[in-house]
Amino acid sequence: MRRLFPVTDETAARAASGGREEGDVSGEWSLAELAAAYAYPTGDDGGPRTWLRANMVSTLDGAAQHDGRSQPISCPADMRVFGTLRALADVVLVGAETVRQEGYRPARARAEFASAREAAGQGPAPAVAVVSGGLDLDFSLPLYTAPLVPTIVLTGTDAPAGRVAAAERAGVRVVVAGEGRRVDPARAVRALAGLGLTRQLTEGGPRLLGQLVAAGVLDELCLTLSPMLTAGDAQRIAGGPGVAVPHRFALASLLEEDGFLFGRYRRP
Repeated sequence: MRRLFPVTDETAARAASGGREEGDVSGEWSLAELAAAYAYPTGDDGGPRTWLRANMVSTLDGAAQHDGRSQPISCPADMRVFGTLRALADVVLVGAETVRQEGYRPARARAEFASAREAAGQGPAPAVAVVSGGLDLDFSLPLYTAPLVPTIVLTGTDAPAGRVAAAERAGVRVVVAGEGRRVDPARAVRALAGLGLTRQLTEGGPRLLGQLVAAGVLDELCLTLSPMLTAGDAQRIAGGPGVAVPHRFALASLLEEDGFLFGRYRRP
């Protein structure tokens, strides 16, 4: 992996001479290097601040999936970034349809990140927070019955009482973050932060990401651009109603490996 942006004079000199500096020339980065490159920003007091980042992958022609899943357009480096972003997060926010399509399981503890998470006051793995207004979820699955950290379901005030009871019997923490059967994105972010889960990561899917974009609560997008073309009618990384005025983000960093580009874009 190599860093394309930002580039400093020292970075350029080392790359030209074949020297090895963190992230400056080709070669597989260590997990520590990736963690440093993707570290969450801190607040004015040096502590954690509420920050929602998204991690998505897209082909050159804008497809976020192939045959309904993201794995076919991914690569080993993308999966290392995926694992690192999860290891840095307090919570992974995901839509119910993506949970079903991708076969979500509980986030696992990573020995390589154990000491860093402990030092940051984090649990052994991030919690998974599923967004579902109707709670049409299979609560017998390991995601709900056997996580290291209890799974959270974000729902609305009119979620079916029977489904709420089923979730709670499975050990799920049900959090109301909207009216009716709709989850309000801004309220969901605040609810998670209120639980101490400030380092937030969403993995979509496209409908949820579109809702977060439209609500103006997304702070950062980590986008893997896959050097593939799929055609077809696969969804983009964000769906749903458009925004009145496009939201401008600024490029924070750009990495490359094997033709895949790993960009980080932040809200100014």
